Amino acid sequence: MNTELIGVIVTFLITILLAIPLGKYIAKVFAGERTFMDFLNPLERFIFRISGIDPNKGMHWKEFLKAMLTINLLWFVYGFLMLIYQGHLPLNPDDNPGQTPDLAFNSIISFVTNTNLQDYSGETGATYLTQLFVFTFLQFTSAATGIACLIALFNAFKEKTTNNLGNFWSIFIKSITRLLLPLSIVVAIILAFNGTPTSFKGKDTIITLQGDTQQVSRGPAAAMIAIKQMGTNGGGYFGANSAVPFENPNYLTNIVEAISIALIPIALIFSLGFYLKKKKLSYVIFGVMTFFFILFCINNIYFETKGNPEITRMGIAQTTGAMEGKEVRLGSAATAYWSVVTTSTSNGSVNGMHDSLMPLSGGVVMIDMMINALYGGVGVGLLNYFIFIIIAVFISGLMVGRTPEFLGHKVEAREVKIAAIVTLLSAFLIKAGTALAAYIVVHHTNADWAEKPSAWLNNPGYHGFSEMLYQYTSCNANNGSGFEGLGDNSIWWNVSGGIVMLLARFIPIIGPVAIAGLLANKKYIPESAGTLRTDSATFGVMTIAVIVIVTALSYFPPLTLGPIAEYFSMRP
Repeated sequence: MNTELIGVIVTFLITILLAIPLGKYIAKVFAGERTFMDFLNPLERFIFRISGIDPNKGMHWKEFLKAMLTINLLWFVYGFLMLIYQGHLPLNPDDNPGQTPDLAFNSIISFVTNTNLQDYSGETGATYLTQLFVFTFLQFTSAATGIACLIALFNAFKEKTTNNLGNFWSIFIKSITRLLLPLSIVVAIILAFNGTPTSFKGKDTIITLQGDTQQVSRGPAAAMIAIKQMGTNGGGYFGANSAVPFENPNYLTNIVEAISIALIPIALIFSLGFYLKKKKLSYVIFGVMTFFFILFCINNIYFETKGNPEITRMGIAQTTGAMEGKEVRLGSAATAYWSVVTTSTSNGSVNGMHDSLMPLSGGVVMIDMMINALYGGVGVGLLNYFIFIIIAVFISGLMVGRTPEFLGHKVEAREVKIAAIVTLLSAFLIKAGTALAAYIVVHHTNADWAEKPSAWLNNPGYHGFSEMLYQYTSCNANNGSGFEGLGDNSIWWNVSGGIVMLLARFIPIIGPVAIAGLLANKKYIPESAGTLRTDSATFGVMTIAVIVIVTALSYFPPLTLGPIAEYFSMRP
């Protein structure tokens, strides 16, 4: 067990050590400074020229958001049609059928929004063509969209007063060419050389150790798995995601993938400090996020390595921890760490089944997603955290009798209202969705229109409620992981989940970018003795308090009905 804990600690420390120079590199790229990747300039100029893009043309916040929303709508239409007709298209050696309209609706929204929730099973629900040219493609574009919107926020505060948030298309393209693609190539090579499939051949027939004949799916998996981690996407090429050896062959690849999940989100925190020359602010943000992250890791590692009390009462020793739903080759500590890192970053990939986590471990990963601002998805994690900063600045200003300010700009009623709407939206989507699903299960358990809700839950009682709560929490956080005891490939879950993912992706992007644009256009106020400093440890503690209070007030009741009640039901 000590070795497993050392593995977890080393994984996290390597992530931090890599993130700091990567953050500096990211700041240089988007500040237009020279980097070792400048050899890509001709390629980028070619893309801009054939696309009719002037990369030097600035955009105000409304133009920036219009460009972002327009291209995402185009990708939605393209992907939806591809998924419906994939059974009639090439690169389908296993003859997988097209997806139903409700499943295609859910799947394409899932990948456009960087959620990658999969109500289909990877190897049977998609073809090689859609795996590569829809899902893998969208894992690059959705991640680049998040990064582009964050750089817009950076640009809003780089100058004292400005309308220019940068050019969406230029930032978007560079996010792929200078960051996502090079890092994904490195990870894909590591995976391929460790046994992850890279073949275009169909299923292979193998003879198991027991002498059974089995059909094993394969395909060009390494490329998709690399960007699923680097872009905090999380969608697996195979149904079991990174719990299956084809996606995560050994402990080395487990470390590489775990590092990949958090690397860019953490690097973007440091890049804020380098880009705005506000290193203390980035350290405070990193400190707040890491405080919660370490707290959650301690909780999950403790409960998962301790074992299941129900099994202990049966007189069965659990020397390796609670191993239900976990891979013996990885261990309970590595799975516990992964469960926190994947929900802290809105990644959603799994190396063990979250449905088998101990109750309080499952509760923690839900809280992780309910906060939805601890490192977060690439770009959007800091955008979500920015909302907490605005609320903390406003409350702090009221407490000390000063006009709320952030980086030299007054925070007024309009900005606070937008922040409040974004914050309340998450609670509404999660709790309203769960309440409606629970009502249908109880009152319409055999309704044909709801496709037999009695078959939704494989677990009754508290855990069944947790499965539904987790699903909407995951959709709202654009995370994509699930308590897979839930039968989610039905019209209700496909449509309702798709709507939640759509609203929870774009409103929390529109809100912070709009706030940043509004603040950037205001008169700059130089710092003085009366300025409320947002780069201090005191303000960091204030932000922690705001996160705890907002999360507790919003989500304590449903958590009590689910994981907390289940925890106490297992105690003697």
